[in-house]
Amino acid sequence: MISLSLVAFGLVVVVLALLGLRLHAFLAMMLAAFVVALVTPADSLIGYAEHQQSLGKMSAGEVAKFAASTPPDRVLKAFGETCASMGLLICMASIMGKCLLDSGAAMRIVQALLALFGKGKAHIAFVFTGFGLAIPVYFDAVFYLLMPIGKAMARVTGGNYLLYILTIVAGATMAHSLVPPTPGPLFAARELGVDVGTMMIGGLIVGLFTASFGLLYAVWANKRWKIEVPEDDAQSVQQTEHTSLPSLGFSLLPIVLPVALITYGSFQTSMPWYADSNVALSMGAIVSLWLLASQRRKDSPSVNDAVQAAIMSGATVLLITAAGGAFGSTLRQTGVATVIQSLGADAAQTWAIPICFCITALVRTAQGSATVAMITAAPLARAFLEAGEMSFHPVYLALAVGCGSKPIPWLNDSGFWIITRMTGMKETETLKIVTPMMSLMGLVGLPIVMIGAWLFPMR
Repeated sequence: MISLSLVAFGLVVVVLALLGLRLHAFLAMMLAAFVVALVTPADSLIGYAEHQQSLGKMSAGEVAKFAASTPPDRVLKAFGETCASMGLLICMASIMGKCLLDSGAAMRIVQALLALFGKGKAHIAFVFTGFGLAIPVYFDAVFYLLMPIGKAMARVTGGNYLLYILTIVAGATMAHSLVPPTPGPLFAARELGVDVGTMMIGGLIVGLFTASFGLLYAVWANKRWKIEVPEDDAQSVQQTEHTSLPSLGFSLLPIVLPVALITYGSFQTSMPWYADSNVALSMGAIVSLWLLASQRRKDSPSVNDAVQAAIMSGATVLLITAAGGAFGSTLRQTGVATVIQSLGADAAQTWAIPICFCITALVRTAQGSATVAMITAAPLARAFLEAGEMSFHPVYLALAVGCGSKPIPWLNDSGFWIITRMTGMKETETLKIVTPMMSLMGLVGLPIVMIGAWLFPMR
């Protein structure tokens, strides 16, 4: 059971580094990776290598080379492999998200949905908009974009401010954890060997159920509690609009094009090169750059400035993700898959999904970040795959990790403070109203994923 002890030790190191030492997530992950690599005994490394050989992932020569490798070699190799597999995806997703915001395409999509549903059903439009925009755009950016519109809508309708807050959160927070190319679900998919198209489809289906629950909760909470728009916050929809917005078709193209290509590729036996997720997302980024260039005003920042800002943001996410890949690799090298295998195939398969959910939820609650929680838990989910053949597709483990990243947002979560500060709510109000909603949405997702794995194992 030394493997489980090392895994628990590694998780404790991450949490203490984040909370106790207040280290950046990148440094915390790298520190934990090196510490776990240093304390992992040679017998565990040999056992791990031999298990990989039995799976056909290592040759006899590679087993001997791995057993003789140093802790820095193992950590840096895993760090580099994660960068290679996810670097282009994260950077292109960052560029696409930034261009959608700066070109006014995101605002055009918002306006179209509001016009479609009307003022009376604006809360439904906010769920759809939040979910759709949070696929290529980070949660905080989506919230910054939509909240001024929610405030203006509350002033126009004379109420329902809490309803608009909660529906924006309900849509955006679930896409953030379930649908690539957002970094968390993208990492989980890659770590578990799930192609991006399958993860997108699975995330959209589970997200439909969880976001629908969030919508129902929002309607209920709006009747129970009253939140007023801050008096000094007189923003209007007009203030958030661009003077000239692109057409709806061109606004949707950067999102629809890569999704369509990746989805098409996932249904092909031999995937065409243009449906590769790296190529598809790059094509979406190119279209979004053209869109930004065509909409740029003389007084607005240049396209190069937008790309620079996007790359800086994406680089931070990539470093954290790569550090998480290194940390996850050192955890697997402790031989935890063999321990899971010893539980027996039936026990491992029965408990794999809830265990992955609970591990992610514990890490999320302890350190605050949903993305870091997914990056931490996904490698442990992979250990179930390495322990033996599963009766269901690994996408269900990835989705369980995504749902597990929702409980429990509180004072250590940056998103908690973004919601509190942007809406004018008190900390106690956010804890009482928003925290339960996000936690329950994740809990609703768990049985949905388990039922899906039972009814549609895809094996």
